[in-house]
Amino acid sequence: MTPVTRQVAARDGLVLNALDWPGEEGRTPLLCLTGILRTAHDYDRFAARHAGKRRVVALDYMGHGRSARAADIARYRPERAVNDVLDACAALHLPRAVLVGTSFGGIMAMILSVLRPTLLRGVVLNDIGPVIDQRGLAQVGGFAGNDPGFPGLDDAVAYLRTVMPGMPLADDEAWRHFAGLTYARGEDGRLHPRWDTRIAEAMEAGAAPPDLGPLFRGLRPVPAMLVWAEESEFLAAATVRAMVREKPDLELVTLPGAGHAPTLEEPQLVSPVDDFLDRIP
Repeated sequence: MTPVTRQVAARDGLVLNALDWPGEEGRTPLLCLTGILRTAHDYDRFAARHAGKRRVVALDYMGHGRSARAADIARYRPERAVNDVLDACAALHLPRAVLVGTSFGGIMAMILSVLRPTLLRGVVLNDIGPVIDQRGLAQVGGFAGNDPGFPGLDDAVAYLRTVMPGMPLADDEAWRHFAGLTYARGEDGRLHPRWDTRIAEAMEAGAAPPDLGPLFRGLRPVPAMLVWAEESEFLAAATVRAMVREKPDLELVTLPGAGHAPTLEEPQLVSPVDDFLDRIP
């Protein structure tokens, strides 16, 4: 099923891009939010499993994919991103959603649980929690501002295998698919990032990540699942244990031997994640 591309305006007039797959109107839609530096097309295959059963919407954050690039890099701060999510929900008529959030998308879910709790009918946190491991911050910080301008996809794959060795991708085809979602051919014929590399400056300009524990507690009344890559550079085992203690009904699914972040297409994850989502009306 092919999604409809939607272009909506944030409150400051900048354009946000979303992919919208139709589904049963009587069921709560899925709102899919990606990790930082990723685009809505990361959820293409995931959406193919759920579209038709329910509506699925995936969003490009500001400065990512086909959403607008901001003149002011401060526009890329997380507190602005959450406003963009709310603006997109209003424009796309999503008063209630089951939020599937990978990494940064999961942080958005935690913030929304406090800022707009009525929005969330359920949540899947994909390899993220209230404490972000410094290893992950160092990894993404070094990657975000880099535009190697690769001549071809094989060069991009070789680079990604080096900087993201823990990504749970099964084979060369999966790596090539991931690289194609990460880089796009520019006017010079070379492959460039699908995000505004100035986002790295916005990350450096901000303060150290706050303790998100109070925000995670906002998910207490919400049906939630945590997908944990066991070798994650972002989510430590101690944080996972603390999350389960804080929210005993949190459904935990572990992907052994994997680093950040699962694609949600891994065979070990498809059944438990889809079963969890299917239980939510």
